[in-house]
Amino acid sequence: MPDSGASRAQQEHEHIPTKNTEGAALGAQATATPTAAGVPAISTPLAPGIPGAPTTTARRAGLLVTLVLGGLTALPPLSMDMYLPALPEVTDALHAPAATVQLTLTACLLGMALGQLVVGPMSDRWGRRTPLLLGMVVYVIATAICAVAPTAELLIGFRLLQGLAGAAGIVISRAVVRDLYDGDEMARFFSTLMLISGVAPVVAPVIGGQVLQFTDWRGIFVVLTVVGVLLTFVVWKWLHETLPAAERHTGGVGDALRTMRGLLADRVFTGYMIAGSLAFAALFAYVSASPFVVQEIYGASPQTFSLLFGINSIGLIAVGQINGKVLVGRVSLDKALGLGLAVISVAAVALLLMTSGVFGEVGLVPVAAGLFVLMSAMGLAMPNTNTQALMRTRHAAGSASALLGTSQFLIGAIASPLVGIAGEKTAVPMAVVQVVCALAAVACFLLLCRPWRDAGAAREPLAKD
Repeated sequence: MPDSGASRAQQEHEHIPTKNTEGAALGAQATATPTAAGVPAISTPLAPGIPGAPTTTARRAGLLVTLVLGGLTALPPLSMDMYLPALPEVTDALHAPAATVQLTLTACLLGMALGQLVVGPMSDRWGRRTPLLLGMVVYVIATAICAVAPTAELLIGFRLLQGLAGAAGIVISRAVVRDLYDGDEMARFFSTLMLISGVAPVVAPVIGGQVLQFTDWRGIFVVLTVVGVLLTFVVWKWLHETLPAAERHTGGVGDALRTMRGLLADRVFTGYMIAGSLAFAALFAYVSASPFVVQEIYGASPQTFSLLFGINSIGLIAVGQINGKVLVGRVSLDKALGLGLAVISVAAVALLLMTSGVFGEVGLVPVAAGLFVLMSAMGLAMPNTNTQALMRTRHAAGSASALLGTSQFLIGAIASPLVGIAGEKTAVPMAVVQVVCALAAVACFLLLCRPWRDAGAAREPLAKD
């Protein structure tokens, strides 16, 4: 039988030591109560330093914490996808070529990659709350400035800052999940987060398309600023500390670098990290190219593009829920991951054959179907690569999460400009990037993770240095 996946919270319910942490009280006398999410929460006294704030123990994640973490993981697709229908308009409004405007996506992605390298180790040293709140405040400021940027160059610069600050939500949300869960339960929780955060790609392009009916592309950044303000308040009010002071790292930059070097030296961790990052790059090739492919090549309206993007996101959500509620606990995570990578590869090859004219002139429907299959299969690839990698890194969840996120966004940032290398009138570069990334992800999974030889190895956490 596979590991039952009981969370560390459940395993430690019999004895919960009292710890004084910033923003969370872990009382031995705490009592468990059920939540709407089906995950027990523990009611404790008011959190020290947060007047009047009821706490949920750092070892239990209730419905509220699930929603907050879902909001944090939804912020990147909100920042990216609401903006997608406006890319052609930005090109005209700022009198910039399409390749330059696509750099606004690349800059945000690059910022999210590099920011995680800083925020992840910070959260291991100072806890999760403080770096997260700081990042959210800077995100709001940068997004507001994007709304008034007069040139493409300035927009690129503040999209970079927006990404750097928004990285806090990405890396810390994963670290919080690692603080709370182990095993298959972590995979289930990641699939639940995919359900919540997956709503963002569904509604974001639709919202973006509707905003464009009443205002211009700058109004999209105004909406994102409001979303950032609301999410910052929710984090400040309801997300309490999950990393006790006794478990934090005390070293400086050198210690953080040594920790990351140790993680990268682990073949299995690195294998899952790179395989997941390459799969993400295939996804982001679609994200960055689809506005031009769907609207410019196939003549669809911004509203049609938004609808297709939403349908694809629903496919990703549905498969993610099948993974979390049906496959996890019945099928090994490696088998589910292998299936996801295989389907992504087949869909990418089919897209290349269609866009290169092997089947003659094809319309939007066959291409949209191939993109739907590719994006849906991400529901198997992404949660399982994250889970398998993080299960080896109990002692440094923030740094491990930073490496996972940085790798994903850096490889995605490299893939983004390549999809437009042949101009706006062909979708072949998008398909080529997807095929290369998908096949490389499969090779990395087989050669580095070696699931047939290292069965169970991913469940053995690395020793703390």
